[in-house]
Amino acid sequence: MPARTLTASPAKPNEPPRILAGFQHLPGHLDRAAQDTLMAAVTEVVAAAPLYRPSMPRTGKAFSVRMTYCGALGWVSDKDGGYRYQQTHPQTGRPWPPMPARLIALWQAVADYAALPEACLVNHYQPGTKLGSHVDADEADTAAPVLSVSLGWDAIFHVGGLKRTDPKAKLLLKSGDVVILGGAARLAYHGLERIMPGTSDLVPWGGRINLTLRRVTLP
Repeated sequence: MPARTLTASPAKPNEPPRILAGFQHLPGHLDRAAQDTLMAAVTEVVAAAPLYRPSMPRTGKAFSVRMTYCGALGWVSDKDGGYRYQQTHPQTGRPWPPMPARLIALWQAVADYAALPEACLVNHYQPGTKLGSHVDADEADTAAPVLSVSLGWDAIFHVGGLKRTDPKAKLLLKSGDVVILGGAARLAYHGLERIMPGTSDLVPWGGRINLTLRRVTLP
């Protein structure tokens, strides 16, 4: 499918919010066969690095979303250490498993960035889970885009501006869709509002898997 690139422009009263330049939605970029192949690779990642719930800094409240990582680095959070990247799974102490070659190839095909990704977040959404509006800002290399792949159930995604209070546009993300936050949109607020149970049978254990590829360090 062709890239759907949305650019920023001044909004008039009652007009839908505009999305910052550098945001792309590639609907149906992965066909069902490609999704099945990638889901099999994700299943191997989860077997090596089990899904777990990080906790919030200071409060220690557990995230509603289970997550794990593959690649050289993984983003973790806990009450005492806060947000950070590290090379090992916080529960098993083992290094994160390698990033599947198919994800690296996808990055090379659509990210338009020479350096390779170092981290891939695997988020598992179940009924009632969501991800609040946030910015991916713990990476040293924010010139690199963030690339996101949807697998499994449909979801309502929002993306706004550089301030939390900026107007937000909502998009329906389906299994096989790819989203890129780059350029001016790299530090845009975004989040996942809800998932739609039963809209896909791709994920063996049900729910939605979101894969988020990031470059963490400067090349």
